[in-house]
Amino acid sequence: MTVEEFEAFYAQAAGRLTGQLYVMLGDHHEAQDVVQEAFVRGWGRRRQLDRDGRPEAWIRTVAWRLAVSRWRVRRRSADAWRRSAPAQHVEGPGPEVVALVEALRRLPLKQRRTMALHYLCDLTVEQIAAETSLSASTVKTHLSRGRAALSHHLQDPRTEEAPDA
Repeated sequence: MTVEEFEAFYAQAAGRLTGQLYVMLGDHHEAQDVVQEAFVRGWGRRRQLDRDGRPEAWIRTVAWRLAVSRWRVRRRSADAWRRSAPAQHVEGPGPEVVALVEALRRLPLKQRRTMALHYLCDLTVEQIAAETSLSASTVKTHLSRGRAALSHHLQDPRTEEAPDA
């Protein structure tokens, strides 16, 4: 099947196949998705579709199998959620965490990443250097500058000493 023949086949059959799959699935959006995906897969098999002489049947079968596969994935996900324990109530972050995150956002991206890898992920300077493709001395510089910037951003104005009068 040439490109032009496949395009003509698509124009002639896509609507009809979508309608058929809609009746089978009961979901128009899902029918559109699986028919489109089946045509995408059929594009790579244009010559085979032409030899078989039943390209519409092939597209319909592939679309149906795609829909069934999606159902299975959804069912397994739903089963997994049902088997898992109900989510416990988790308190939101406290004001100190919010302040820390806000201060981290003020850091340059590389410093922020380096600080997170070191202090949150407990990576050594050498591990950070390997993961980020930075030199160890650059990692140390980012950590030093990041600590200084955080110190500045996290100062509590209530705890600063008042100047002597």
